[in-house]
Amino acid sequence: MKIAVIGTGYVGLVTGTCFAETGNDVICVDIDQSKVEKLSSGHITIYEPGLEKIFLKNQKDKRLSFTTSLSEGIKDAQVIFLALPTPPGEDGSADLKYILGVAKELGTLIKKGDYKVIIDKSTVPVGTAEKVRKALMDNGGIEGTVDIVSNPEFLREGVAVEDFMKPDRVVIGTSSEKAKIILSELYAPFVRQGNPIIFMDEKSAELTKYAANSFLAMKITFMNEIAQLCELLGADVDMVRRGIGSDDRIGKRFLFPGIGYGGSCFPKDVQALAKSSTEVGYDFKILAAVMDVNEKQKLHLIPSIKAYFNNELRGKKIALWGLAFKPNTDDIREAPALYLIEALLAAGATVAAFDPEAMQNVKQLVGETISFVENQYEALQDADALVIATEWSEFRTPNFDRISSLLKNKAIFDGRNLFDLNKMGDLGYHYVSIGRKVIANK
Repeated sequence: MKIAVIGTGYVGLVTGTCFAETGNDVICVDIDQSKVEKLSSGHITIYEPGLEKIFLKNQKDKRLSFTTSLSEGIKDAQVIFLALPTPPGEDGSADLKYILGVAKELGTLIKKGDYKVIIDKSTVPVGTAEKVRKALMDNGGIEGTVDIVSNPEFLREGVAVEDFMKPDRVVIGTSSEKAKIILSELYAPFVRQGNPIIFMDEKSAELTKYAANSFLAMKITFMNEIAQLCELLGADVDMVRRGIGSDDRIGKRFLFPGIGYGGSCFPKDVQALAKSSTEVGYDFKILAAVMDVNEKQKLHLIPSIKAYFNNELRGKKIALWGLAFKPNTDDIREAPALYLIEALLAAGATVAAFDPEAMQNVKQLVGETISFVENQYEALQDADALVIATEWSEFRTPNFDRISSLLKNKAIFDGRNLFDLNKMGDLGYHYVSIGRKVIANK
């Protein structure tokens, strides 16, 4: 099948590459000339495990190509995916200007009799499919020439290739039988093990994505609330997590407490669903609580850090392990580490940071306000304490003798609960984590 993917960001690049991997001819379109040149020359523009290998393979086999020309990209395509950004506006609503802008252009380009399926792959508010259709029709589109479909993505950064190639489910919103047949064929290679393709109306598909992400954000936030209660009651959140996670009605995933969720999806999707609810007169109280708790959770370690230093951080050097919002990505959007950096600098501390993938992105954002180092141990040199913000695998079993030899104080503030409490006590560390007792050594 011939496919066009409009937008080569995270979703677009993964989508295009994975469809090419199953034998389709895919052309990806982007207005960024430098990005298209980079991709065309074989240089991937995002970090995502497993993506580069199949990207290069399919480019070599000429199933994956790139262009800045929308007309060239869609000319022969049977299916057109819109994988464009929907950034949050000041009021929390999703900004549809990129999607509707492309829809208007498509209206002028698609000719009568040249049937195409146009698919919203971006996360969009309920009713967007209707707006895309109207934009097309108002700008030269012809009824019967296109079908507009909602097909939300459910990709987790860090495992996006696996998620795409072996999806839990494929959600498709369309009332068109013709579109159903085409998309059933397109997705057949990805659901061979029996996971479902779920067809529904467009509005339900659009809401499904927001509902899924908001529920997961709520689950994380609930555990962070439980963690705070554990700290006050003297319980251990890890034990509570195991106790409730073994109940298959609840499940084990998304129950790990920490310093809040971030990334490109959860923050803006919760915000957008809350905004959509307000617009129709519904007060979605749970979402308001989720957003409030998550904002506060990002700074949960700061009072403990200040208390350790008797509320005087001025002149203290803090080593920071982790900058990405989660491991196995270079994405720093709404990353808790950014909030920690801001709070530490405001208190007069200096910060030496290390992250395996995200340092360049943070440097572009904060410049020279913090120092960036070559490895995790270099960050510890003459530092007064270590703060952990991202649970990269290489942070899980470090050389504790080396840590203690480099730090001025054996003090670790762990926002991801990486280490065993008993071990930290035996090693003589002052160790503060989330929802567990403080190992106090000073």
